[in-house]
Amino acid sequence: MEVHLLWMLLIVVALASYLNYRYLRLPPMIGLIVIALVLSGMVALAGHLGLVDVSATLKPLSEFDFSRVLLHGMLAYLLFAGALNVDLRQLRSEAWPVGMLATAGVFATAFIAGFLFWIIARYVGIELPYAYALVFGALIAPTDPIAVNGIMKQVNAPSGFRMRVAGESLFNDGIGVALFVAALSLATHSTQESLAAMSLYFVWEACGAVLVGFACGWIVYKLLATVDQYTVEIMLTLALAGGVYGLAEAIHVSAPIAVVVAAVVIGNFGRASAMSETTRLHLDTFWELIDEILNGMLFVLIGLEVLLLHLSAVGLREGLMAMGAIAAVLVARALGVVASASLLTRVLPRGRIVALTWAGMRGGISIALALSIPQSPYRYLIIICTYCVVVFSIVVQGLTLGPLLRALCSPRTGVERPRDEHPVPKF
Repeated sequence: MEVHLLWMLLIVVALASYLNYRYLRLPPMIGLIVIALVLSGMVALAGHLGLVDVSATLKPLSEFDFSRVLLHGMLAYLLFAGALNVDLRQLRSEAWPVGMLATAGVFATAFIAGFLFWIIARYVGIELPYAYALVFGALIAPTDPIAVNGIMKQVNAPSGFRMRVAGESLFNDGIGVALFVAALSLATHSTQESLAAMSLYFVWEACGAVLVGFACGWIVYKLLATVDQYTVEIMLTLALAGGVYGLAEAIHVSAPIAVVVAAVVIGNFGRASAMSETTRLHLDTFWELIDEILNGMLFVLIGLEVLLLHLSAVGLREGLMAMGAIAAVLVARALGVVASASLLTRVLPRGRIVALTWAGMRGGISIALALSIPQSPYRYLIIICTYCVVVFSIVVQGLTLGPLLRALCSPRTGVERPRDEHPVPKF
């Protein structure tokens, strides 16, 4: 059944890409999700009018395990493609702000978003346990590298700002997933681990992933240096992406961080000294195509997933919760940015806080984590709110990020640093 859905998705992606290129002219990923949402609305309307059997139409989609396919399949190749072109020298120059945003920023955002979500639930009359509010905060805290990289390609952002946002999104997934697992264990009472044990778990997740990713990347880099055949070299990188992800999952370290580190090794050391110009050209073309195809399928799936949410069952309270969740995530992201900067003894200009907040987009990873929550009275509410935050993030924030950066991109507003200002560490 998933094979049939796969070719159906490819058809939809191809036609939606054509329509967007010819008529809408939106950034490709935004155009795809907008067209998929419109298509979902048309199917729902046709079902309401009795023109089609919606349940039969949705059967292949309802049997598709979005969470499993994304988190244990597509994500490895999407992250590898996104990290392959990361400049290690530029990443090192932004290491402190990227590191703080990907760690302290995620923790602060998760706890603040969870607390605000819990407060909003109580205000609208929903008895939501704080542990489940924290689950929502954890799954929505990390910015999505797929959404961020797709949008950042379309806006002319300053290079330093672009590296901070893209670098953060590539590394914070592992922290976010680990925090989500811990929060979900607390909510479902499936763990008795102490705070110290959980802290060691986070350290092992991150540090172990870096070691695994670097070791695997270095081994493949050495293999690349012994051949000069671009088809073989591309297959080695393809095997590396899936292999390091699977190995990291098997030994229980952060698979997203491991695959990003491996890709950075290949993209810098391998590209510089183990590949010919012909190989570099074919490698970039291959991974760019993989990135575009998988991104297209993911964003179309996000748009079509709305058909499975049973929106007719959404009442006033759920609607208020969804709107409140959007506001809570934005506030939590802004406070997380400020908290990260404060650890580096930096006071950020207001313009940079606004830019970093608005650039922190959520995507398919948050939806996949929400769908992985076991059955409970609060699962549907969290899924609805997560979906609304993600769609708002991709469509509204994605469409307005470029104009916002152009308005804020000046030394006075603080998005780009003046030439004579070089704080250490910088943010």
